Amino acid sequence: MKFTEEHEWLRVEGDEVVVGITAHAAEQLGDVVFIELPEEGTMVSKDDEVVVIELVKAASDILAPLDGEITEVNEALVEEPGKVNEDPEGDAWFFKMKIEDMSALDDLMDEADYKKYIG
Repeated sequence: MKFTEEHEWLRVEGDEVVVGITAHAAEQLGDVVFIELPEEGTMVSKDDEVVVIELVKAASDILAPLDGEITEVNEALVEEPGKVNEDPEGDAWFFKMKIEDMSALDDLMDEADYKKYIG
């Protein structure tokens, strides 16, 4: 897995990248009560706002980690947004995307670097 400074994780599956938030981020956010996901087929650029997360007393945005196309969204989160708090690095992924340049993943942190970053 790779990690961003915005506390997102990325896992490569074939020619797609699965994107979610880290357990650290989920803990910092608190209870998630609503999630707005992007449309499949949407082209995004790095740092575009892609997902809106509403919390009990605030809202937060998830940014596109890289340039590419949203290929699938995790509809289960719309029905059960609390999954983000329960399993942020597993079943509570937000979206899958095809990225334009797989080598861009090399610029992201590995798990050891991310642990130092949040340390």
